[in-house]
Amino acid sequence: MASNRIKRISEEVKKVIGKMLINGIKDPRVTSMVSVTDVEVTNDLRYAFVYVSLLGGDEEESLKGLNNARGYIRREVGKAVKLRYVPEIMFKIDDSIEKGMQMDELIKSVRSKED
Repeated sequence: MASNRIKRISEEVKKVIGKMLINGIKDPRVTSMVSVTDVEVTNDLRYAFVYVSLLGGDEEESLKGLNNARGYIRREVGKAVKLRYVPEIMFKIDDSIEKGMQMDELIKSVRSKED
């Protein structure tokens, strides 16, 4: 039962942070090509690991900008998602898209060698 609740909370946090990345964060280090790919909230609701995909620009600077805005993001999540305790936001870079593209290139190269 708790896992369904955690999943719902994760999805709500993902929606709120996704909207904030489009509208709310004014830090120039955070580029417009930042998107939330997944959110994992721990079972005790203390931490929310937010996986972001950074396309273009400097990944380190964008991540620094996001980490600088963590307090603001946490406050806005607390306003939007009614919880007794608002989880601490932890940003992580999601490089699964890049890894998927690398795997696709490897598969294409193997197929071309077979022909």
